[in-house]
Amino acid sequence: MNRQQLQQSLKLPAIQAPMFLISGPDMVINACRSGIVGCFPTPNARTTDILDQWMTDIKAAVENNHDAAPWAVNLIVHPSYPRRDADLDLILKHKPPIVITALGSPRDVVEKIHAYGGLVLADVINPTFARKAASAGVDGLVLVSAGAGGHTGYLSPFVFVEEIRQWFDGILVLGGGIATGAAIHATQTMGADFAYLGTRFIPTEESLCQQEYKTMVVESNADDIITSDAITGVKANWMRQSLINGGYDPDNMPAKGNIDFANNGADNKRWKDIWAAGQGVGASDQITSIANIVNQLHNEYQQSVARMQQLSLT
Repeated sequence: MNRQQLQQSLKLPAIQAPMFLISGPDMVINACRSGIVGCFPTPNARTTDILDQWMTDIKAAVENNHDAAPWAVNLIVHPSYPRRDADLDLILKHKPPIVITALGSPRDVVEKIHAYGGLVLADVINPTFARKAASAGVDGLVLVSAGAGGHTGYLSPFVFVEEIRQWFDGILVLGGGIATGAAIHATQTMGADFAYLGTRFIPTEESLCQQEYKTMVVESNADDIITSDAITGVKANWMRQSLINGGYDPDNMPAKGNIDFANNGADNKRWKDIWAAGQGVGASDQITSIANIVNQLHNEYQQSVARMQQLSLT
């Protein structure tokens, strides 16, 4: 699959971003059936046996539906992630069309995924990491800019896309505060190919997270988002009230934590109360289905395209 084939397979140029403890088989399947790429991070399956079953179910539901968009998995390649090799083995078994690597160099996995015809996209937060990922032979880059939920970047999306496009002609996916169809259209006018949306899909019927988490997203806005590296050792965006619920003072966060993905499992207590969300949180006003959200985004996207066309005629 190449960039053009991927574009033609989608109703909307968007990827449902993988979210820790939120994205699962139902979210991925329904995102793909709605016409966008569905993705989940492999650690969300608490064991490799569960991961094997999830991939089996997703593959059967998506690849047997000729109208569905391609599916993707998100693989942590950081050395501290203990299941990295086991998860990769299952990826090679099930052959998802797209693999998105995160939190480390994709160099060791690119050739293996390319061998079965899969696309490799690397999640990066700055030009230095982008160049390293590109040198590893990835097909595309996911530019995580300022405003992204969970582990976030810090660069303006305008700056990030412009700088990377000066030297990289592969697939570009842009994430960071994107929550509307107009914003998806804007990513393309900036030079990216696809938009990366996570927070918009937290308050959905298919989401794995608690009802209280979904409700907090609906009730929050951009002022409620706090950036801190105290929780995981990596800068991330969290909802203010969830930090308070977890025993933190959002205005006086502690020093940077240690990066250790071996301890970020689903049973880790801190994840039960401390919830991530991006700066686009204010776009969510109800808990609904992924299909409804994608339809709304599609309508907004078409309206944005029409406005641009009208402007070009005046």
